[in-house]
Amino acid sequence: MDASPGNITALLLQARDGDTTAEERLLSLVYDDLRRMAHGCMRGERANHTLQPTALLHEAWIKLVRDSEIDWQNRAHFFALTARSMRRILVEYARARGSSKRGGQRFRVELRDDLTISDDALDTILFVDDALQQLLKWDPRQAQIVEMRYFGGLTEDEIAAVLRLSTRTVKREWSMARAWLAAKLGAV
Repeated sequence: MDASPGNITALLLQARDGDTTAEERLLSLVYDDLRRMAHGCMRGERANHTLQPTALLHEAWIKLVRDSEIDWQNRAHFFALTARSMRRILVEYARARGSSKRGGQRFRVELRDDLTISDDALDTILFVDDALQQLLKWDPRQAQIVEMRYFGGLTEDEIAAVLRLSTRTVKREWSMARAWLAAKLGAV
């Protein structure tokens, strides 16, 4: 199967229009990349909590591919929106878990993977999300790089390819954004 950016874009447009065959072909083309992104989001977390990479991947997939309002531009656009979708899912999860600690309604996500989001990481996700909203106002490109790196688990080389920047530029922007976030979050 042709995994070229043009083919992925064509399949995205066909899937958006309800072509289930195109959706299946698209999933088989991008599944490994999406799985790696989901694992990147959840790297280093404890294994005894409910949210796991497979659920994150599937929820992001359902929200994105079946959204008929998205005007897919290209493969890069797809992966950038996937990183954003994963971030939003993690933030919603963290907020819901915080709500349940205060007596809100509980929910459980049934999954089979080993990696999960720990309760300790939930506050961090919310703090990073709030800081990222502020960074977005100051430097949208840096915010996008943080989103893809932190929430999407993409490497600097992958981000460079998605944003059509040099790896050196992404490294510089990532370094500046990380320093800004560290100062904002009170980290050293």
